[in-house]
Amino acid sequence: MAIPWLLALKVIPWGDVIEHAPKVLNAARKLMERQKSPESPPASTTPMDLVSDAPPSLGELRSRLIEARQLIDQQAQTQTQMAQTLAELAEQNARLVAAVELLRVRTRVFIFVIAALVAGVIVLFVR
Repeated sequence: MAIPWLLALKVIPWGDVIEHAPKVLNAARKLMERQKSPESPPASTTPMDLVSDAPPSLGELRSRLIEARQLIDQQAQTQTQMAQTLAELAEQNARLVAAVELLRVRTRVFIFVIAALVAGVIVLFVR
């Protein structure tokens, strides 16, 4: 049972995993911090007063538009960072899947070789 684990430890590209782990961890922490503590919206972002008949002034509309654009830019940046983190995780996952596949093939070859050796030893003892 210890042999497959030892092979797994040898086959997995630990250098790559260790190299990329801090980047992924930092990106994940930044994303979690952004999700936990979003910036408090300024006081001027209150919804339009629907009761009053007076339309908002041009300056008010411009400030709301600027704030909306800033929020959209911030969300786009967060989405881009999430996509990058997801791509890094997918890349690492693909490497691990390839390593597991290699281990699976090596295990099958190892079992075949052991079976052939056992059969050879049995044939030698029967003679």
